Amino acid sequence: MTTGLHPGGTPQDPPPTGNQPLPRQAPIGQGALPADNRPRSSVITARAAASFEPVGRSVATARSFVRDTLQGWGFSDIVDDAVVLTSELVTNAVVHAGTAADVLCLRSDDGARIEVADHYPEREIPLQGAAITMSSPDREGGRGLQLCAALASRWGVDYTPTQKLVWFQLDLPARPVGTRTAGPSLPAALLPLADGRVRVAVVQIDRTGSIASWNEDAEELFGYAAEQVTGKPLTDLAAWPHTPGTSTGIAEALRLSRWEGSYGIRGADGRVTPVYASHLRVRDTDGEPSTVCLLVRDHERAVLQTPLRGPAPDAASTPDGQNTDPFEVFIGSPAPDDLDGLLQRTVERARDMLDGDSAFLLLATDDETELEVRASTGLPSARQRFARVPVEAGPGRYGSARMPAVHEDLQAVPGAVPLLSGTGMRSVVTVPLKVEGRLTGSLGVAAEGPNKYSNEEALRLQFAADRIALAVESARLGELERLRRGSLSFLVEASDLLAGTLDRDQTLALMAQMTVPTLATWCAVYTIADRSSDPYLSYVLHEDEELIDGIKSLLSKIAPPDPVPTPGARVWAAPAEAAHQAALRTSMRSLGLGEPTRRVSSGIGPTLATASAVGGETVVLPLVARNRVIGMLTLGKPTDEHFRQEILELAEDLSRRAALALDNARLYSERTAISQSLQRSLLPPDLPHIEGVEVEVIYRAAGEGNEVGGDFYDLFPIRDGVYGFAIGDVCGTGPEAAAVTGLARHALRLLAREGFGGPAVLERLNSAILDEGARSRFLTLLYGELWPQEDGSAKLKVVCAGHPLPLRLRQDGTVEPAAEPQPLLGVMEDLELYEQTVTLDPGDVLLCVTDGVTERREGTRMLGDDGLTDVLTTCTGLTAGAVAARIMRAVERFASDAPSDDMAILAMRVPGLQKD
Repeated sequence: MTTGLHPGGTPQDPPPTGNQPLPRQAPIGQGALPADNRPRSSVITARAAASFEPVGRSVATARSFVRDTLQGWGFSDIVDDAVVLTSELVTNAVVHAGTAADVLCLRSDDGARIEVADHYPEREIPLQGAAITMSSPDREGGRGLQLCAALASRWGVDYTPTQKLVWFQLDLPARPVGTRTAGPSLPAALLPLADGRVRVAVVQIDRTGSIASWNEDAEELFGYAAEQVTGKPLTDLAAWPHTPGTSTGIAEALRLSRWEGSYGIRGADGRVTPVYASHLRVRDTDGEPSTVCLLVRDHERAVLQTPLRGPAPDAASTPDGQNTDPFEVFIGSPAPDDLDGLLQRTVERARDMLDGDSAFLLLATDDETELEVRASTGLPSARQRFARVPVEAGPGRYGSARMPAVHEDLQAVPGAVPLLSGTGMRSVVTVPLKVEGRLTGSLGVAAEGPNKYSNEEALRLQFAADRIALAVESARLGELERLRRGSLSFLVEASDLLAGTLDRDQTLALMAQMTVPTLATWCAVYTIADRSSDPYLSYVLHEDEELIDGIKSLLSKIAPPDPVPTPGARVWAAPAEAAHQAALRTSMRSLGLGEPTRRVSSGIGPTLATASAVGGETVVLPLVARNRVIGMLTLGKPTDEHFRQEILELAEDLSRRAALALDNARLYSERTAISQSLQRSLLPPDLPHIEGVEVEVIYRAAGEGNEVGGDFYDLFPIRDGVYGFAIGDVCGTGPEAAAVTGLARHALRLLAREGFGGPAVLERLNSAILDEGARSRFLTLLYGELWPQEDGSAKLKVVCAGHPLPLRLRQDGTVEPAAEPQPLLGVMEDLELYEQTVTLDPGDVLLCVTDGVTERREGTRMLGDDGLTDVLTTCTGLTAGAVAARIMRAVERFASDAPSDDMAILAMRVPGLQKD
């Protein structure tokens, strides 16, 4: 990265280009781009520039550059929006466009302008007036301009032939009501003027929120006499500045022990007078609570505003007088370099600082609606870690997390701090962690005794929280970034693994192995065969293999979770309850106390280790594919552990991918079973036993999952003492060729048994193939009839229709063709075929093969008829089975690649008459 910082001045604005910037409210994608409406009178007072290399880490560096620059200029109000927009635009340049990115920050009196330019060499300059189409926010790219339209005051895109420049302007907002500021020491002449003497209105509010007293200054400021307002609710007069995202109003502020801030009071003339107020809640000698409100005009707030506390002289400086970092004073040096270590150190220092019995720290979720327990001391941390509580909504809310709060006795306000329920803590003080006005967490210290903490301790703890809030938020964002990168890598790897198999059992194993121990301590997968079936426990895995059988036994004895299609994880309490009861029974038996009265189910007897392993939080995620629940993925933690929300979100993403992979495996298994069943129906049944003739067949279909292809064979009895045999090859491979195979095999059997001779059988089969029309395929076929003779020989009548000629091996080792070639089937309508008679003497072998054998190739070499003849000459004296096996070995060894064509080998041998 290269940077440059330029002094302030009044440089000219960048020259206008073909496309002028769009105003924020302009509709996108409609008509030409409007003209630039940026005020030309704005004076640029400072600028800072930097260039970033086209690597992924440049995006984070660019964010830091913009954040540091704007904070250095005092523009903290617009830092977050500027960082978000810069991050998107720099990502587009260095990640998607793959070029360097130039970032220029310009400061003016009314805000800041930031320009991001890339140098993509092939970018086209859009035509003036072309519509701009915004992409979906869910897509990977194209969100930068949408964010500019949503966040920036003004923005635009400037094109040149060599670069594209996207700029946006962020105006400084008006100072929001209630913001606390600290100003420098000023001479008396520079102090703000007050209208006459400073009047302080003193208003006392009773427990119902009604005005009980109203002093003379209040009458002067707001125009109401005391008798006009006494007994009326203060809410009738207060104009409360509601802040989006908070639910605290005037009624809630009046119930706090102390509150400072700004709002308005409607006077007798109907006008709203902005006031700065300080509220203090007290009680009289009878114990009756009331709130005293001191109010001044808002521009006189210095009269009431509590000064920001600085560190004590002995805590913020070293003995030699050198100042030290307040963060290091509180945390200690060296500070932990990881988030968990930093948070744990924080709660320990906070507990010691206020002499408490326990302390805890919660971090806000991304939407700031919940707080997540991340560190504690003096509490059952294992039980509370990663638990979540709402901030300010519904039962069990976490008090007013956006303000300091002191609870003198939790027994008087049960449930005010849900984290401390059942811990024995009585008094507690909590303060918010805020970064640039955003709630990022809450820090609390508790004690076992009541009335231990007051507003003084709250201020001390708030000062400490302010010192560490930025460091905690920085560490939290770093952890989130690492988690997101790890999650993306995890999901990519999981997708690759799941896509690499279509085996159902292997898919189930992969699902479990990817979740344990990365996401959970143990995992169980339930599957549902069809809509009418109940969930079935298909796979169980634990990081300790010795506990798998115990968990499987436990889960098999309890009802499976309901197959609810609602996305997301839901808690399943049954395993933990069953494990608890089983452990209780085991413990009581070991003490000789017999069985407890309450029983979950009979026969559940896991060991105490198994019960502990399953005794934590268990969640169920549905496996939904093609709008149907096909199973459930169950994840579990050991005793006293909870799942983090980030882990559950990652598990939900994994469950969607796993469900689709599991359903694909199911569909593949079903279709494979159907295909194999149909293919097996095309194969002939067991070969008949022929007295006096040895027969052996070897068949190999090409292609994964194929049992039958274009090659086929058959051997069947025609009538007593006469057998038909055939070996053929249909053009092509796969299911289409197998369909013709089935037609040919069944037609041969039917026609032969009707008494037709060889030529007549093949001529009628030829007509049947041609009748198939466009589905017909030509066919080579060797068909013959076999008559075993009483003298030990065998008589054959053979028709060879375009098929490789059968080879006859004599006892002396000579090999010769046993038939002559004739036209193949399925091409011509009129065929004139004839049959030839062959006599096999005792010891002779007849070998019939398909062209997948003779056309076996290795590069330019081919086995061929000559190669087959050479192999057959070495088979003298072998049985028919040994001959077929030797031929197949020779074919397989001829080439290193897997066969690409179907192969069939039919060997028949006449052994001769056996002598007694």
